[in-house]
Amino acid sequence: MLNLLRKPTVTARDLDEGLSGLGLDGTQDVIVHASLRAFGTVEGGAPALVDALARRCRTVVAPAFTYDTLLTRPTATPRSSFHRLSRVSRDIGRVPQDLVERPEALRSFHPTLSFIALGAQAAPITAAQTLDSPYQPVGALYDLDGYALLMGVDFGSNTTIHYGEHVAGVPNLTRYVPLEGQVLPTAFPNCSADFDNLLPWLHGRDRRVTVGSALLRLYRVRDLVDTTVRFLQHDPEGLLCTYRGCRCQEVRALVRERGLTPRRHTVTAG
Repeated sequence: MLNLLRKPTVTARDLDEGLSGLGLDGTQDVIVHASLRAFGTVEGGAPALVDALARRCRTVVAPAFTYDTLLTRPTATPRSSFHRLSRVSRDIGRVPQDLVERPEALRSFHPTLSFIALGAQAAPITAAQTLDSPYQPVGALYDLDGYALLMGVDFGSNTTIHYGEHVAGVPNLTRYVPLEGQVLPTAFPNCSADFDNLLPWLHGRDRRVTVGSALLRLYRVRDLVDTTVRFLQHDPEGLLCTYRGCRCQEVRALVRERGLTPRRHTVTAG
């Protein structure tokens, strides 16, 4: 019985074989969402996982969000300031934090919704971000025909869907961030709790392997974004959760008042 309860140990070789099984060969640009705990025990922890990704991807990208900088009104006092080495919020995970700690990685400027990238296309991906379109680094990956890799996590962690919402025209909320001595408005999305509602529309569109006890799923960014747009054209409220106190209810009210106003996807990378 004790053996049945023991967590599997995942080696660097296991990681490399799993990523190879997904078809990653060092030529792809990939946004990664990972739960180390889902694997069992990873020898070498987050650094070993990032090393494996760096060997198998041309560029490794991850959200590096820092929620303690977010303000709900322009007169609020920031709790912290943002800088290149600001610690990633705990719920975003240890893999982005390891990327932040690598001096060769590039981090986008957004005080709350920054992205971290390592590799050949890190500069154009991180430079794509704006306050009006904070998920635009995903748009850069769309242009590069990149991939989204979910490692032991569900679609609630799939940041690419937020860019699909942006293109589909889901209304944004306005929040504020401290930037260069000012407090500036930024677009901010609904939550991602019900993003699994998109899964039936993506059936058969992923590659998948299991490493340790973690399921790894690889999707083309273009498939995720384009499918999100089609889904929301069919059901504009389909990705909004029903939790009474969630900001999704603010967005739902805006959708019912205005509908969706599709936004043009802007080419951000060559």
